[in-house]
Amino acid sequence: MVEIKDTLVSLDMFSEMFICDYARCKGACCVEGDAGAPVEIDEVAALEEAAEAVWDELTPQARQVIDEEGVVSIDPEGTLVTSIVNGRDCVFAVRDADGNTLCAIDRAFRDGRIAVEKPLSCALYPARLSEVGGMTAVNYHRWDICRSACALGQKEGVRVYQFLKAPLVRRFGQEWWDEADLVCGELQKQGYI
Repeated sequence: MVEIKDTLVSLDMFSEMFICDYARCKGACCVEGDAGAPVEIDEVAALEEAAEAVWDELTPQARQVIDEEGVVSIDPEGTLVTSIVNGRDCVFAVRDADGNTLCAIDRAFRDGRIAVEKPLSCALYPARLSEVGGMTAVNYHRWDICRSACALGQKEGVRVYQFLKAPLVRRFGQEWWDEADLVCGELQKQGYI
């Protein structure tokens, strides 16, 4: 772990390579797993606003879950997460004509229809944040569905923290990312990565 400002960053964030390979995974992270995406309490109101804006794009099952449970729920580990449909799909997951999974919030944001961005945990993936001793830990999370992303990152020479520049800046600020970039250079010079 490396300390950057008030965070502890796993060396894997600097040593591992990653570029999301949507062409191969087809958005599996929105539908795989047994819980929704982690959500911060201050994101809930924005997700409720986004749900209203994309309501007609959501599946009937997702709309029913939102009507009954809301846009977020508590998973078995006590974490606030996006609600899911049938124990699997995020309520905001939609399919395109080719069967690829997309985030309705992200699509509406990119189209300029809403100002709300998808949950930060989604944007930060494959990084996961946790609290450790009053500091935020930034760890690399490995998931089999992302094997092609690791291969593509290796091929292109893009490290996890580089791939995640925009969401890391969104969460921690540009100064934090600049320091992370310097740390990576030092780790390389010293032969740690």
